Amino acid sequence: MHSRSWYSRFAKDASRFCGRPHVFAAAIAIIALWAISGAVFDFSDTWQLVINTATTIVTFLMVFLIQNTQNRDTEALQVKLDELIRATKGAHNALLDLEELEDDEVDRFRKKYQLLAENARRDKPGDMELTDE
Repeated sequence: MHSRSWYSRFAKDASRFCGRPHVFAAAIAIIALWAISGAVFDFSDTWQLVINTATTIVTFLMVFLIQNTQNRDTEALQVKLDELIRATKGAHNALLDLEELEDDEVDRFRKKYQLLAENARRDKPGDMELTDE
């Protein structure tokens, strides 16, 4: 078992839990109850403030959980891609860890590969033609 920080464990568990259909249904039910309760509270400013405050807090916290999940998934994907590059004969190892480079360095690589793609299309125009079928 991997040793992870409490936040990593919490973020992973929370993102799995919050992504389930029954949690979405519960959120819809809470909103429906709030809307129905509007008549009881005469649609007052306090009634509106309750939902605005609750949704702001939940949204604020979810941003961090979503970003953690996105970062973890992206980092794992990058490591897998790096391994594929490393293990592929003829692949350019300079592309390993490309996400760590500065934007101008990544742009240089992108331009190089765009030129390679253009040259390949020009050299074999019949092989890659797209049709509107």
